[in-house]
Amino acid sequence: MRKKTKQYDLPIDALVAIIKRLIVFENLYHLESEEFFDKFNKGNLEDSIDFTEWSNDYQHFLAIRSEIERQLRNVA
Repeated sequence: MRKKTKQYDLPIDALVAIIKRLIVFENLYHLESEEFFDKFNKGNLEDSIDFTEWSNDYQHFLAIRSEIERQLRNVA
């Protein structure tokens, strides 16, 4: 899977796009992203291109989600 760089005006749009990418990996490897990320970080999985991209996408997902949650707390 080749990653394309794209700018999003809203964080929620970026979150939706990254979730779609994560779902592709989850379906391909029959593994939830959170479980994959834990195994990958513990060194229990190979360092393939797909797994490296999946790991990067999951970290990006966590960062975007965290930023959205922070913004929501500031509004409330």
